[in-house]
Amino acid sequence: MKRHWYDYLWIASALYLILGFFNIMFAWLGMLCFMIPLLIAVFGKSKAYCNRYCGRGQLFQLLGGKLKLSRNSEIPRFIKSKTFRYGFLIFFLAMFISMLFNTYLVFAGRELSHKVTLLWTFKLPWHWACHGTVFAPWVVQFAYGFYSIMLTSTLLGVVTMLLFKPRSWCVYCPMGTMTQLICKARNRKELN
Repeated sequence: MKRHWYDYLWIASALYLILGFFNIMFAWLGMLCFMIPLLIAVFGKSKAYCNRYCGRGQLFQLLGGKLKLSRNSEIPRFIKSKTFRYGFLIFFLAMFISMLFNTYLVFAGRELSHKVTLLWTFKLPWHWACHGTVFAPWVVQFAYGFYSIMLTSTLLGVVTMLLFKPRSWCVYCPMGTMTQLICKARNRKELN
């Protein structure tokens, strides 16, 4: 099978997590993982990002498939359900809004928190990843919050990859759910 440049995007996903561990400002690169899928869904009218370009999905496929770290079991039906997927999307968006609010608080004068919040609960000291910066404290706070979201979602993906099929995360990924909703809305609009 012929390999394409996008077959190696798993490297970018792994590199993102590593770079953010050492310098939190690299967390801003994760915005690409938020914006590109939405733009492809809006303008390309497809889920091509999820199907072809998602480095995280490729990373899980590599770990679970090629390296055989996955049990390769069927994902439970309740995780595939619309209720779970949409509920997780709403929860995820609420956590994203909370992160934006914390960023605003730092912008308004609250002290910068040098912590990464894992699983939206556990605050881990992450002071070594901020080496002083020319950026305003709120820019750094956004990086901490965004890295927290990306690290948490990666951890959830790894757990479901280990327990079920390699790309089980893709079933309930909030970006996948959002792009699917966008594609459905665009298709409905075109039919009318």
